[in-house]
Amino acid sequence: MRRVRPGTGASRGGPGSRAAGEERALTSVAAGDSFPDRPPEEIPRLWHVTLSVSGERTPLTEVRRALEQLAHDHPFLLTSRYADDHAEIRYWEEARDLHDAAAVALRLWGEHRQTAGLPPWEIVGLEVIDRATYHQRIAAGYGPAPATPVGVHPF
Repeated sequence: MRRVRPGTGASRGGPGSRAAGEERALTSVAAGDSFPDRPPEEIPRLWHVTLSVSGERTPLTEVRRALEQLAHDHPFLLTSRYADDHAEIRYWEEARDLHDAAAVALRLWGEHRQTAGLPPWEIVGLEVIDRATYHQRIAAGYGPAPATPVGVHPF
């Protein structure tokens, strides 16, 4: 089975397609680089997402295993905190605007429920803020400290 990152399609062959099992090289954009061929409203931005879920009590070992699998499947997750009846997931999302970042966040739990074995909990909270607001909050002493350990941790 070949994994395809969200937002990309599997190759169907044809000009420029990759051979089976061949990985596409990742590229990055240095800070300050521009996108001359794209209007400013289409340039992706970073959004800090906090997704809160809750539901029926589930054994802690199952919750932890499921969140670890989610972090493996969705490698952009920063940190997850959990208890037997709720969890909080924080991560950075790259999206054109807040609406796109929120839409991706609202699909995250449901789309990974089966593959990661997540509890059948519902989303009870969502916060999406831009990078500047996140850093302003940290500088003002609000929000999680940047030194919060990355990974899956109990509350």
